[in-house]
Amino acid sequence: MTSKGSRLPKLMEIMQRLLGPQGCPWDREQTLESLRPYVLEEAHEVVEAIDRGDPDLLREELGDLLFQVVFQSELAAKQGWFDIDDVVDAISDKMVRRHPWVFGDQEVGDASGALDRWEAMKAQEKRERGALGGVPVALPALLRALRVGEKAAAVGYDWHDAAGARAKIDEELAELDEAVAGGDSDRMEEELGDLLFAVASFARKVGLDPESALRRSLTRFSKRFRHAELAAQRQGTSLRELDDVALDTLWEEAKREEE
Repeated sequence: MTSKGSRLPKLMEIMQRLLGPQGCPWDREQTLESLRPYVLEEAHEVVEAIDRGDPDLLREELGDLLFQVVFQSELAAKQGWFDIDDVVDAISDKMVRRHPWVFGDQEVGDASGALDRWEAMKAQEKRERGALGGVPVALPALLRALRVGEKAAAVGYDWHDAAGARAKIDEELAELDEAVAGGDSDRMEEELGDLLFAVASFARKVGLDPESALRRSLTRFSKRFRHAELAAQRQGTSLRELDDVALDTLWEEAKREEE
């Protein structure tokens, strides 16, 4: 595919008209704070498009996310902070600075080595914030657990292998069982969180993304559930009215249909 040249100036012109005196009343009322939910929404829709493997949808959702970047950059420019060119320059400089094995004379052996070097340079640049300071609190919890684990590992705080992380799952599960037996809801929540973090850590050690794994599991469950729901309707009943044996039968049928 050949380059068509940058279309960013065109998008900036559209954004400036939307925010201009004769522009869109809704756009003109927005602030950086009011746009926060839209940034999160558009980012999640990009992820959904990737999971669906739909290139047309992905192109559309990436455009929506880019629009949020342009929108916020223009609002920042109106406050005299920075503009879209400053944003592009900053990320360009960062990519060159953080890839000395590409733009300099350093060498790395593989992707793991490149990631370790990246995290080490990032930690050095932001050492006043601590090794975990760059992980957004607003991330989905499983994704945040993955990123926290990655950054802790980059400074040497990690299990030597996946077996250590797997053993931690058993330890945390036993502590959750103990909390459940004691009936202490606060401790139960605490131990459940520890268990989920341990599962995320194990996923990282074996090269899996727990957020992606859970999304795929939920997608499978939703499809199978809908299949069972429709099958029950065809039988003139509902899932609520079926016993455990009938529910298991419908679920197994849904699994076979999926396969």
